[in-house]
Amino acid sequence: MTAPTAEWIDTAGGLAALLSRLPGMSRIGLDTEFMRVNTFWPDLALVQLQADGPPALVDPIGCGDLSPLAPLLTDAGCVKIMHSASEDLVALAPIAGAPVAGLFDTQVAAAFAGLGPGIGYQRLVQMLLDVEIGKGETRSDWLQRPLTEQQKLYAAIDVVHLPAMHDLLGAKLEQRKMAAWCQEDCDRLAAGPATDDEPHLAFTALWKSPPETQARLRRLLRWREALARAINRPRSWIFDNALATSLVETPPADTEALSSRMRGQRSFPKRELATLFDLLESPVSDADLDLPAIAPPIRGEPAQQLAQVRDKVAARAVELDLPPALLCPRRLLEAWVRGERSPELDGWRGSVFGDLLVT
Repeated sequence: MTAPTAEWIDTAGGLAALLSRLPGMSRIGLDTEFMRVNTFWPDLALVQLQADGPPALVDPIGCGDLSPLAPLLTDAGCVKIMHSASEDLVALAPIAGAPVAGLFDTQVAAAFAGLGPGIGYQRLVQMLLDVEIGKGETRSDWLQRPLTEQQKLYAAIDVVHLPAMHDLLGAKLEQRKMAAWCQEDCDRLAAGPATDDEPHLAFTALWKSPPETQARLRRLLRWREALARAINRPRSWIFDNALATSLVETPPADTEALSSRMRGQRSFPKRELATLFDLLESPVSDADLDLPAIAPPIRGEPAQQLAQVRDKVAARAVELDLPPALLCPRRLLEAWVRGERSPELDGWRGSVFGDLLVT
């Protein structure tokens, strides 16, 4: 393919000049490059924009403050075309200050268009545009400066095809009468996941543990989350899930014993040792015990109900030419079997799938 010529923007003035040309745009291709190896928050390294003309590569290191991008990101009148956007949205969140509006995720759209679930960018470009592109810079150090010409080329290619794919996928969605369904899922993706106030529920192996143990686990995990955000380190670097389980099931007798067990946790601050010990030692209050219990495994009659409704979903998915996991993810089915109803079933899924949740 012909290499796209990209505009490199690394000053506040250059960013202002770019943005002055964008008002009134009905759509824009958008991507980011970031690093998230040693940190809790993504380190944004590049923002790529494709409007009319050549792609623009915006350098956060050179430009500094990227808040001037916020009005564009939150403008519902401008479609933001992205591919597999979930992590990019996290990287853009500090700039946008609100959910990115008008998201059109080409990976989500491809699933609704009958092309298959989870298709990567390179494969989708080949499927839709018959263009072969490489993956050579996927694992690059995007925070290095200067970027190589190969890195810039890779970054530009990541957005240059988005408008054309938007046209083709949009037409397919209209033909299949699924454009509104796709937009609903894109809007939900842009809104981001709800804050996980009950992180202990993911520890399914502890479903038999006493309420006091589960309450201590929730207390511990909430504290880890706050600390990880504050010191900008991965949760597992503070302490991993296996150690969290061990600490609540067999608490240390004193801070010396706790210190011994914390060895090998790469980012646990020693100054927090006493606080962590207090969290483990403090009595469990009535308020602590007011928590949802970890759900037991689905067995017996509920397991039979799950299998039956899963078969119904698979059949309906064939009728609609959609992946079963897109029509109704397993987590929604398991929640239903446990007597819970997800808000996702109040949208398009409720209209095409809700009648299946009747035994």
